[in-house]
Amino acid sequence: MSTVVSQHERLADEALAAYAGLKRRRRILLAILGFGVIAAFLLDLGTGPASISIRDAASSLLGFTELSRAQGVILWQVRLPVAVMAVLVGASLSLAGAEMQTVLANPLAEPFTLGISYAAALGAALAIVLGIGVTSLGGPWLVAGNAFLFALAALFLVQALTRLTNAGAETLILFGIALGFAASAVLSLVQFIASAEALQQIVFWSMGSLARADWTVLSILAGVLVLVVPFSLRAAWPLTALRLGEERAISLGFDTDRLRLMALIRVSLLAATSVAFVGVVGFVGLIAPHIARMLVGEDHRYFLPASLLVGALTVSAASIASKLIVPGIVIPIGIVTALVGLPGFVWLVVRRHRRPA
Repeated sequence: MSTVVSQHERLADEALAAYAGLKRRRRILLAILGFGVIAAFLLDLGTGPASISIRDAASSLLGFTELSRAQGVILWQVRLPVAVMAVLVGASLSLAGAEMQTVLANPLAEPFTLGISYAAALGAALAIVLGIGVTSLGGPWLVAGNAFLFALAALFLVQALTRLTNAGAETLILFGIALGFAASAVLSLVQFIASAEALQQIVFWSMGSLARADWTVLSILAGVLVLVVPFSLRAAWPLTALRLGEERAISLGFDTDRLRLMALIRVSLLAATSVAFVGVVGFVGLIAPHIARMLVGEDHRYFLPASLLVGALTVSAASIASKLIVPGIVIPIGIVTALVGLPGFVWLVVRRHRRPA
């Protein structure tokens, strides 16, 4: 009898040691991702036609080096806002994608699955072409405000339809696809009647660009992210349970309907704010959570922070690439993420489902 007890104790100790090792490995990976984001951020600051090295940029930020007036203007007013914007947008879209994939139980879900990109583009197009806005903001804020409210309205409309019909995640996706097609049709009509100049603005906006970054926009994006992240992390355990299956989550005492609703509200705020100021940046919210999942697994206490960091690293790397692909020209960030994201996602799918012969 004592032999059996000691064997059980040994197995329990081995299991605890293995779990402790797994947690340590995950924390190390999070730390590596954090350092990667910092490195990409600094590299983004030091990349561009102006001769500002990474070392000079970092020293200037820390107050150790004083740049020339021209270099200071380039660093503080041009490169720094864009680099910070890349980190914030990447983190927001990836975190939104991670929660979306969990609550919809769909690995192909992303922040734009529910028609948010087309709705935001429609809002922006109405402001650009017709000057129609649902806010009292003027100038460039009219376009951003319109895009934000249309994107937010799209997600809440889809959620409301789903709750009225008492349907599940599959119907939520179908409603989102239908809404996206409807917004796309109206957007095509607006583009058809637009002038050549307005049409060019719509096309450029839809490509996604970090060039609109300024400190007011950054403060709004950072404020939304700081507001949402604590609630996301607080829901990490319920989301992990939901990932194991809705019945399992319900058996553990979680209200899955409320959990899904609160997650979609967070996704709405993150995605709508990002798309309003940057435009459509595809694939980040789709591929970054998959990379994070491969690194740290399904435990959302680690998966959500890893997704946030991988997204920030991805868009920072795309920002660097956008300045290097064609020297002297900054390619819209949405084009770069699409070019890199599509083959990257195909590779991840093939690698994930490849079986030994």
